[in-house]
Amino acid sequence: MARPKKYWPMVRTSRDEACLATRLFNDPAEVRSFEAFTVHMHLAWLYLLHAELTRDGRDFRYHRKDDPRRLVKVDGEPKLWELAQCVATRWPDPTNPIRLNIEFFIGIRNKIEHRFYAKDQQSLVVALGGYAQALLLNYEEELTSQFGPDQSLATRLQFPVFIGSFTDAGERALQRLQQSLPAALRKFVTEFHSGISNESLADPRFEFRLRVVNELAPKDPDALPLQFVKYHELSDEEREVIDELGRKGMVINRERRRDVVGHGLRRPKDVIGEVSEKIPFKFHQAHFVKAWKALKVRPENEDLHPEVTDEKYCIYDERHRDYGYKPAFIKKLIKECSTAEGFRSLIGSDPIDKTTGQLVEE
Repeated sequence: MARPKKYWPMVRTSRDEACLATRLFNDPAEVRSFEAFTVHMHLAWLYLLHAELTRDGRDFRYHRKDDPRRLVKVDGEPKLWELAQCVATRWPDPTNPIRLNIEFFIGIRNKIEHRFYAKDQQSLVVALGGYAQALLLNYEEELTSQFGPDQSLATRLQFPVFIGSFTDAGERALQRLQQSLPAALRKFVTEFHSGISNESLADPRFEFRLRVVNELAPKDPDALPLQFVKYHELSDEEREVIDELGRKGMVINRERRRDVVGHGLRRPKDVIGEVSEKIPFKFHQAHFVKAWKALKVRPENEDLHPEVTDEKYCIYDERHRDYGYKPAFIKKLIKECSTAEGFRSLIGSDPIDKTTGQLVEE
């Protein structure tokens, strides 16, 4: 009989931690429910990513800087990567919504663990519940995509029975709780959000919002008691009704973004157009080529490994054998080329003023 892979115990432990986190979050008798959820989901993600690294044969132990052949040890055991390092390795793009969501909870864990009393827990649940839901859904997606659909938590977790904003009194109580979030935590949330683009803030993988509508419908033996309606499949009139409902409730229903080939990527002419519009100088194809070469965002055309790009700025499209450029690359070019000195430093030539058509010399 073949031996089970050594990473499977990590997967099972990870699933157990995620289930425990959710049970504690949904337990009304648990006085520190949000703290418990945060700590156990932290462990669930850590074990899951360690399982992936183990499966892929990656060394995720820390080595000593003075002698890389030797390991850093804690209490006699090799020191392994913490969650932040695992996340940065799994999602190198710092703007990835999944990475942002996990990093948000790493910060939350550091802020709330052993610092706030039980009376603050419900305000945490109300104010940060959407982020918690996204954390769990992202975990489920990563778990099943990496280790198979039979690992899904769907058969072990149920939609909780709750009151929430189904009553006016419940709605007012939730609003009061949301406003009572501790000041230190409000500051952390505000500062964390300030460095994130609007696109990432609106992504349900960063914060998942759900709108629940109480429906009176005839009994259907084949239908599930909970129905999830896709926002993009509604008519314009139905969307208006839903949007109006969302102004009263505390949560919004939004279809989770699906993987789309090339989503958010720009073609060279799009990059040139957007940069040219934002800077005071002429910016054309030759400048664009000099820029990506100077910043080393992609290899030369004759390179044997076209896929080796700086993923923060550019991704190779194997199907079309060309490159897609990220908004971060456009922002970088605009920032560097907005002044004559910056333009000259990056492009290697004097800029031409768009208004006068004159060369801007030193």
